[in-house]
Amino acid sequence: MKELSTNSRKINSQRTRLPDRRPSETFSVECAGLTYLATVSQFPDGGLGEIFITSHKVGSAADTAARDSAIACSIALQFGADVEIIRKALCRDSAGNANGPLAAGLDLIAGGEK
Repeated sequence: MKELSTNSRKINSQRTRLPDRRPSETFSVECAGLTYLATVSQFPDGGLGEIFITSHKVGSAADTAARDSAIACSIALQFGADVEIIRKALCRDSAGNANGPLAAGLDLIAGGEK
């Protein structure tokens, strides 16, 4: 299979896993009147390697959607996807504000940029 690239970043044909023991940071994310907890870990080079998001209402539709989107994002990042491309592709309102908790969390990591 031919190796694909986007700008200077190459898409990996194999998943780059994070170390088993790694520092993580947990923070609150608010979106659509709901509060979520996001936990992120980075690759040794400082790049975002994973994000997990949970709602205070475990098992709810909002919690499941948030968890599933964060897992899919984490897998994409570990295969070399650019976090900025993912962040900018997520749903937003007409003012550019995040419509979902993944976009809101990635915006916070990016320093509040839209």
